[in-house]
Amino acid sequence: MREQKLASICIPSYNRPDELYHLLKSIDCKEDLIEIVICEDMSPKRELIRKVVGQFERETKYLVKYQENESNYGYDKNLRQCIAAASGLWVIFMGDDDCFVPGQLDSYLSFLNKIEKTDVGYVLRSYRALHENGSIEEFKYYETTRFFPAGYMTYIELFRKSVFISGFTCKRHLAIETMTDQFDGTLLYQLYILAEICMHHEAAYYGVPFTQMSDGGIPMFGSSATEKSLYTPGEVTLDNSVNFMKNYFVITEYIDKKYDIESTKAVKRDISKYSYPVLSIQRKKGRRVFRIYHHRLKKLGIACTPYYYIYYVGLFLLGVRFCDAGIRKIKTTLGRTPKL
Repeated sequence: MREQKLASICIPSYNRPDELYHLLKSIDCKEDLIEIVICEDMSPKRELIRKVVGQFERETKYLVKYQENESNYGYDKNLRQCIAAASGLWVIFMGDDDCFVPGQLDSYLSFLNKIEKTDVGYVLRSYRALHENGSIEEFKYYETTRFFPAGYMTYIELFRKSVFISGFTCKRHLAIETMTDQFDGTLLYQLYILAEICMHHEAAYYGVPFTQMSDGGIPMFGSSATEKSLYTPGEVTLDNSVNFMKNYFVITEYIDKKYDIESTKAVKRDISKYSYPVLSIQRKKGRRVFRIYHHRLKKLGIACTPYYYIYYVGLFLLGVRFCDAGIRKIKTTLGRTPKL
């Protein structure tokens, strides 16, 4: 038997008791390989979340560590709370409104077991989205599992692809080494972890989706002291979207200064080439708001490739539903996100 759990499934929890229970029930791997770490961030539904976790503990053989924060720390600090409470070799983050794909977690853990003694410090996951119409869209970035050397190019290559939190995987001791409160309120602390680890350690890509998100979730960000000035809870406002994009570059500019490199321009170009989801999130509010949003993104330097303008014009003229269908058709035909 292992002295240390292979992985800690780390769940920052806030105000979603039913979704959290659904996530917990979706965990279907060998119980001796993992522990489950839940950090509740002083939400209005704390008592319900406590009851849900207690019910799950009675039903399961998994080791569960449940912690209640003494105040509302916010998303980024709560990620660090999860890391600190964990003890596994690997940390696997999960959003509390996402879940695992049935039958896939054991295979992923087997992959982590194979590479645990290598220099790989971060694993980029593929994942899938369950849409409101029942269709499933897979987010796969490469044809097969692959490995990347440590350094600047890997950090750039994986940065944008790592924003979705569920399935984000890194070695815990490396995440501990990077800890800082400098990026609290950005909602992107995981990207800082990725950047620091990839600058010094190898990375890998795992090509079989094992986590799943669903359409229609209500964003909870904006309640903590570090987030209030940037985000409005329960909505996807224009300011929310713009501030979220700005925070990508808060991190890249810090990395540039620390390592005397120039990554921010490269990251902006990469985001621009794949900016369809960045743009589409505000299109349903009408063309006037969408035009304003475009001009604000342009000021950020994101409108810097022809692909950006193809997405913008397509969404402006045709709307989200038609363009979404076209994007999914391309990805389904290729079997992955196209390389632009």
